[in-house]
Amino acid sequence: MSELLELSATAESRVAPEEPAMDELHGEMKLGLRENVGQFSLLVLINVFVGMMVGLERTVIPLIGEKEFGLVSKTAIVSFIISFGVTKAICNLFAAHASETVGRKKVLVLGWLIGLPVPFIIIFANHWFWFDVANVLLGVNQAMCWSMTVIMKVDLVGPKRRGFALGLNEFAGYLAIGFTAWITGYIASIYSLRPQPFYLGIGVAFAGLLLSLFFAKETRHYASLEAKLHRAPPTNESTNDPPRPRSIREIFALASWKERNLFSCSQAGLVNNLNDGMSWGIYPLFFASLGLGVAAIGTIKAVYPVAWGILQLVTGPLSDRWGRKWLIAGGMVVQAGGIWLTVQVPVYTAWMIGAVLQGLGTAMVYPTLLAAISDVAHPEWRATAMGAYRFWRDLGYAVGALISGTIADLLGMRAAIQVVAVLTLLSGLHVAFRMRETHGITRRETESIPSPAAHQ
Repeated sequence: MSELLELSATAESRVAPEEPAMDELHGEMKLGLRENVGQFSLLVLINVFVGMMVGLERTVIPLIGEKEFGLVSKTAIVSFIISFGVTKAICNLFAAHASETVGRKKVLVLGWLIGLPVPFIIIFANHWFWFDVANVLLGVNQAMCWSMTVIMKVDLVGPKRRGFALGLNEFAGYLAIGFTAWITGYIASIYSLRPQPFYLGIGVAFAGLLLSLFFAKETRHYASLEAKLHRAPPTNESTNDPPRPRSIREIFALASWKERNLFSCSQAGLVNNLNDGMSWGIYPLFFASLGLGVAAIGTIKAVYPVAWGILQLVTGPLSDRWGRKWLIAGGMVVQAGGIWLTVQVPVYTAWMIGAVLQGLGTAMVYPTLLAAISDVAHPEWRATAMGAYRFWRDLGYAVGALISGTIADLLGMRAAIQVVAVLTLLSGLHVAFRMRETHGITRRETESIPSPAAHQ
């Protein structure tokens, strides 16, 4: 990984030297959406292309496994989601940590270089194994590129409009996923499952790489500025405690189990993507088993991420006004309701309503979880904390695909979907009873950012 980052940095330096801190150039550097609207807007556009890369697979790939390769086992069919989820989870953690040392832009560019072969592999694959290989590369691409667009936006806007900024980021990415899921289903219904739907992916990969390489700017110095302005609240420990845990291991432990708010966010993120992994792999097969055509399946598969994407423009800012906790808890419950409706009422209208409910619930949860992590973590170790959260969240893809595929093989697809609905409901109840409100945590004397000394 380090060698690849060095190669990426060398290539980048030949076309665009790293930006010095803005205050060195202009005497002033400011945090805020309005103050950094140009670079923020570019990052939104880049995340559109990031979303389109994963949207290429939402409708068509499970059907390719069943119809072209003759796979019967649902676990075998969803294996590409497992390889995607595990790879993305691991790379999220290390990509975020690497961005704190080598910079955000270099990780972003490297992610696009690794993603370039994905559509070509899918087009020419003659064995299902190659779909797993493509999704390992896609997992790395998504971990590096999506993580960096999130972290870079958080760097630019500062704490005041964090929820709104993350709502915009996730809106762009998931609207792109929804559009691409629909358009690939439409193209497949006119031509075939391969190769025509994936020609789009070639253009997307090159566009994302060129924008990131030539126009994106480094934002790490904005995080340094926020760290200087950050007023850490009092803790029960010595005032000499360092504001930053000393290693990635300590930060991972805080985000995974030691700090109750970070743990609540991590488990909710994992279960959210667990049900998304089930939706990705099982829903197309479930709908097809009930006689639905590929174009109609593509429409349903598009409604969920489109609702998810658009509604985040509302839920992100709402979390800045109402707080994080109850949007997260309520969103998980709404997701569970949408999944339950989908499996209990097997008609097209109910499936569409279920997709909207799942999209609404995910919109309530997704940007709010990222904002909550950013509330709790100190700016100096925030990127690594977000990487740890995203590790657990995106591991949910693999867990969801494995659980739903196994249960579908043993008990049928209806049982698999029902189990996932129950797990989603339980996750929301955990947030309701265990998580504390995180919004405004740095301004409340009763709360504190975790001190590493407190967890030794």
